[in-house]
Amino acid sequence: MNEHCDVLVADYSNTCHQAAIADLMQGYSGDLMGGGSALPREHCAKISKALETFGHAVTVLAFSKESSNLPLGIATSITSFSTFYLKPVLNLHDVYVVPAARKLGVGKALLEATTAVALRSGCCKLTLEVLTHNTPAKRLYEKFGFQPYQLAGEAGTAEFWEKSLAAL
Repeated sequence: MNEHCDVLVADYSNTCHQAAIADLMQGYSGDLMGGGSALPREHCAKISKALETFGHAVTVLAFSKESSNLPLGIATSITSFSTFYLKPVLNLHDVYVVPAARKLGVGKALLEATTAVALRSGCCKLTLEVLTHNTPAKRLYEKFGFQPYQLAGEAGTAEFWEKSLAAL
């Protein structure tokens, strides 16, 4: 339980949750650690519907306890599958806390709620990608038990690579 925020799993058809997701994703995309160029408002307004249609996503939202309609943070995860464990894997895809709410435990509350979702869903692990220079996020993730992924020490740690196939 966090004294500054309440967390909940978003209902993609709830207009308050849709607005929070749009606001937070616009803020995240404009943040240096989210790319540094805010996505257009029209695009952000479509995110909830797109996640609902996709069907393999879950978003946890944090709202201020003082003002229940003030969103403080978001953690959107996408479900994939482990062929090694034959169980689902939950990948934390977008994690963001508004600057004014950082260092208040909002990130921790988002991770705790996401972990609870993963456990209820029978996931074998949580995964995420973090930028090399995102030191505050890396500290939080390490405190929460995340570490660089490797199968065998001599093979090194996993790297996250991409090949873009589409533009916005």
